[in-house]
Amino acid sequence: MGQPDRVDVREERRRRIREQVVAGGFVRAADLADAFDVSLMTVHRDLDFLQSQGWLRKVRGGATALPSAQFHGSVAERMTTMAQTKQQLARAAARLLVPGQTVLLDDSTTCLHLTRELAEHTPLTVLTNSLPAITALAKEPGVSLIALGGAYFPAYDAFMGLHTADSVAAFRADVLFMSTTAVTRGRCYHTSPETVQVKRAMMAAATRRVLLADHTKFTRDGLYALAPLTDFDVVVVDDGVAREELRGMRERGVEVLVVERG
Repeated sequence: MGQPDRVDVREERRRRIREQVVAGGFVRAADLADAFDVSLMTVHRDLDFLQSQGWLRKVRGGATALPSAQFHGSVAERMTTMAQTKQQLARAAARLLVPGQTVLLDDSTTCLHLTRELAEHTPLTVLTNSLPAITALAKEPGVSLIALGGAYFPAYDAFMGLHTADSVAAFRADVLFMSTTAVTRGRCYHTSPETVQVKRAMMAAATRRVLLADHTKFTRDGLYALAPLTDFDVVVVDDGVAREELRGMRERGVEVLVVERG
C-alpha cells in the first residue's frame, strides 16, 4: 500500500483538531503543531478553515469551541445546554399549533425539541433547513415534509446561505418557530450572516412568528442583528428571564408567554 494522500492526511488532521477543540473547549496552536508534527502556519490554515465552517473560533494563541458574540458554540455544546428548559419551551410552543397548518422550523436546537411535539398536532406541513429535524420528521406519518436545501454547513448541521433563503421565499407558511443566539436591548442577534439571511427569509415567509428563547439568551451578545422582538407575534421564554426584561418586552408591546421550569 502507498503513502496516504496529502489531502487525506490534512482532512484527518482537521477532523482530529475539531474533535480536540470541541472536547476540551480550547486548544493551543503551538500544542497542535507539536502533536501533528506540522508548522504553526499549517495549524493556522487548518484553524482558519474550521472557523469558516463554524466548528470553532480562533483566539489569541489557539482556538475555542465556547460560545461568544462571534461564535454560537458547536451543535454538541448547544444540544446539552438548557436541554430540559428548551423541551419545556417547545412543549408550550406546540400548543399554539393548529392541525392543517404549514409550519416553518429554523435550525435551532430549541426547535429541534419541537419536532418531538408535532405528532400530537398533525396533519402538518413542515418546512425546515435543519438536517436533524428533517431526519426526525421523515418517518412521521402525519407530517408532509419539505426540506429547504442550499449549502450544507456541518457545524450547524443545517443548510444555510443565499440558496436556502431563496428556497424559503418560494413558500408561504402559517407559522414560524425559531430561536436566537442572543437578545440584547430588545433585539435578536446571531453569530453568522448566513444564519441571519435565512432567518430573515423565514420571517418574511410566515404569517405568524413565534420566538423561543430560554433565559440564557438574554445574557449573551451576538454580532449580527436579526430583528427586534416586536417583529414576533409571540415570544416564549422561561421564568428565569429577569422581571425587568419581561416588563421591558411587554412595554414594547410584545406578547410574552412565560413557561415555568420544572
